[in-house]
Amino acid sequence: MTVFIANRLFLMVVTMVVSSFLVFGVMEFSPGNVASKTLGPYASDESKKVLFDKLGLGDPLLMRYGRWAGVLTGLMEDPLADPELDLGFDDPRGHKYFGNFGYSTLFKAPVNDVLWDRLGNTVVLAGIAFALIIPLSLVFGVLSGMAEGSLLDRGLSLTGIILTSIPEFASAVFLMAIFVVWLGLLPGTSTLNVTPEWPLATHYILPVTVLVLYDFGYVARMVRGSMVEVMTKHYIRTAILKGLPYRTVILRHALRNAMIAPFTVMLLQINFLITGVVVTEVVFAYPGFGRMLLEAALFGDIALLEAATVVALVIAVSTQLIGDIGYMFLNPRIRFV
Repeated sequence: MTVFIANRLFLMVVTMVVSSFLVFGVMEFSPGNVASKTLGPYASDESKKVLFDKLGLGDPLLMRYGRWAGVLTGLMEDPLADPELDLGFDDPRGHKYFGNFGYSTLFKAPVNDVLWDRLGNTVVLAGIAFALIIPLSLVFGVLSGMAEGSLLDRGLSLTGIILTSIPEFASAVFLMAIFVVWLGLLPGTSTLNVTPEWPLATHYILPVTVLVLYDFGYVARMVRGSMVEVMTKHYIRTAILKGLPYRTVILRHALRNAMIAPFTVMLLQINFLITGVVVTEVVFAYPGFGRMLLEAALFGDIALLEAATVVALVIAVSTQLIGDIGYMFLNPRIRFV
């Protein structure tokens, strides 16, 4: 088991290095060089040339990636912090530390001051949604799979298809029309600016509802499909014919095997809820990770885009590692593969 986890960790590191290099290359070769984007469109050509030379943007891509990785890992100082450049970039943590993503030209602040605050907001939103999606999907998916063809099964399948096919912005507008415009029960935006009229909890209700409605149907149908397949297995029929209580058959024999396939789907929801909720955050003006990523892309904030992409990669490979470990407990046959 230790060897299994060690191999997965090694592959995780390799994936991160290769992916970060590809991300860095794409950002570096996007329209306009880094020096121009850092100084802005109104900077003089002379200032851009000085910064171009200081950053070594004429060097081969591999050398530039090595310097970027050196700054990120804390082995090198951020060249943008050089006093000779007089850019006004000031990081209270210093200019040489592990996890230094540089300076955001959009927010005029160190990337870490922006990134982790926005990511924390999204984690809270995603955590609440995830805590509702998974139990609801498990309960309705298992009950539906236990009674294939029943009214509950048909109702869940139809509801799941309808909810999943409705775009997030459409359900968000529909809910706002009812609860904001018509009833006036909730705030129209979720900016997290607490007021006596709208306490903090009210800012989460609509975004969480949109995410739950959109994601619940998909996950529940995956659980239902897996449960239906397991319930037709011979060992389930044998257990029932031997007289085991139906509750025992479901909880001890069917449920564990039925969770192997949906387990991957559930873990994928972590990636979606953290890095894929751009539409929901933009519609509700929620100050989260997805909205920040869109703003950075529109503005051309290279440092913030690279940092956000690296964080998204870490989340993706981490959930994959959790998935591998989870499979080892759900299916002992693959523990030493």
